[in-house]
Amino acid sequence: MEEHGSLLGALERIGQELQADQQSVMAFLDRLKQHAIQYPEPIFAVLRRVKPTLIVKNFALVTRFEDVQEVLMRDEIFQVTYGEKMRIMTGGSDFFLGMQDSPAYTRDVSNMRSVVRREDITERIVPFVAAQAQGLVDAAGPGIDVVTQLTKTVPARWVANYFGCPPPSDEELAAWGSAIFRYLFTDLTNDPAVGQAAKTAAAAVRDWLDRTIADRKTNPNGNDDVLNRCLALQKANVPGMDDLGIRNNLLGLLTGAIPTTSKCCTQALDELLKRPDALEGAHQAALAGDDPLLASYVFEALRFNPNNPGIFRLAAEDYVVAKGTLRATKIPKGTTVLPATQSAMFDECHVEAPHEFRTNRPPYLDMHFGYGMHTCFGKYINRVQIPGILKPLLKKKLVRAGELQYDGPFPSSLKVRITN
Repeated sequence: MEEHGSLLGALERIGQELQADQQSVMAFLDRLKQHAIQYPEPIFAVLRRVKPTLIVKNFALVTRFEDVQEVLMRDEIFQVTYGEKMRIMTGGSDFFLGMQDSPAYTRDVSNMRSVVRREDITERIVPFVAAQAQGLVDAAGPGIDVVTQLTKTVPARWVANYFGCPPPSDEELAAWGSAIFRYLFTDLTNDPAVGQAAKTAAAAVRDWLDRTIADRKTNPNGNDDVLNRCLALQKANVPGMDDLGIRNNLLGLLTGAIPTTSKCCTQALDELLKRPDALEGAHQAALAGDDPLLASYVFEALRFNPNNPGIFRLAAEDYVVAKGTLRATKIPKGTTVLPATQSAMFDECHVEAPHEFRTNRPPYLDMHFGYGMHTCFGKYINRVQIPGILKPLLKKKLVRAGELQYDGPFPSSLKVRITN
């Protein structure tokens, strides 16, 4: 009996060790999967050579530069996928980001381009961002959490000032935007928790904007902000500028204004911190006030870990990508397609020495803001806002004080120490 008990004990210990080993293996595989999701370029590099357009069941991954452009230019065939979710966020109506090319799309984009003006970038947005970022860096002392103390705060304050929609708090506005953006663009598995968080956030945003619009109409002011410009169009009976239309357009624009800006700033700085020579180059550009060169450093850094690896589309009909070439591939109707903009920015056929850090790359290789009809609405703002937020910090000598941390798809913390 004693021997029998000892044998059972030994078997039990072996079973526990095997289970522990299995758990370790599964944990390793999970970490490997997360790393591949966050840093997919090695996988993209293989696919660009072996299978430039990979189709698995009802999913297609497009990796070559010209093929990514082709998919994003064929907007009538490869259609946006988030219209239904956008209607849930607005409570029934669509926002132009979720629309196909149509009269309503043209109307709404034209209306918002008339109130979010290119000339405002240099006259208003750049000075405001510079002042806010400088104040936050000065107040931080010898150390700063780049995410919580800088990259979320500046765009939240800029939104409140420029759009004329002060939120309950910077933190709450940033949290709303992150919850909605995650649901619209990164929730591939339709996680119920993500959906519920977004619906709660969207309800709060709708209520806040409805009250803000009503209050402004009751108590008008003379501010030259986006909301007042929208209300001026409303008074002129411009179609699409009723209260609901204004609210939905503002909701759509505000959703992407904070989380993506914060993510781009943080990931660009993280990549610079990995490259001492590049960090020093950005430091010297910031000190010299050479904003174009500083932007080149920031966006080249961001190329190594961009906002997202690609943009999802849905094939509305059968289509052959790269027709007439050896890599021609038929994408069937109903296929979810990911034109991998990150892969395109590393395509050896178009990008010289893609894995080197270079600040003199031609602008046409830049796909940070998408391509085609649905190129990011705030592209020209973000081209100056992202390096502008980082500029006061990059004027300092920086040392990493913590690793980049994430909460879902968005950075939650990146601590640096200021040494001068």
